[in-house]
Amino acid sequence: MIKVEIDEKVIEKLYVERIEDHIKELDKELIFWDSKELRRRTNLSWNTIQDTFFWHKDFPKVKLSGKWLFHAKKAEDFLNKWFEENRS
Repeated sequence: MIKVEIDEKVIEKLYVERIEDHIKELDKELIFWDSKELRRRTNLSWNTIQDTFFWHKDFPKVKLSGKWLFHAKKAEDFLNKWFEENRS
């Protein structure tokens, strides 16, 4: 007879690592964010985004055919730097 024991904590850790890897791969697929994706990524409303950092001269944005687009990597870098400079 064969008896198998499974450490649930190890399985959970492997599961979480795999999900994080998958999310990182999905993030690489987007070159540009639209305003909906920016709101999702920041978990902020459009009004809050506009009132806090949207009009900052260094925030990377371009309006194309009436739609705002944001370079994903540059926007993420800006937001990380902005957050560090503005947190209290």
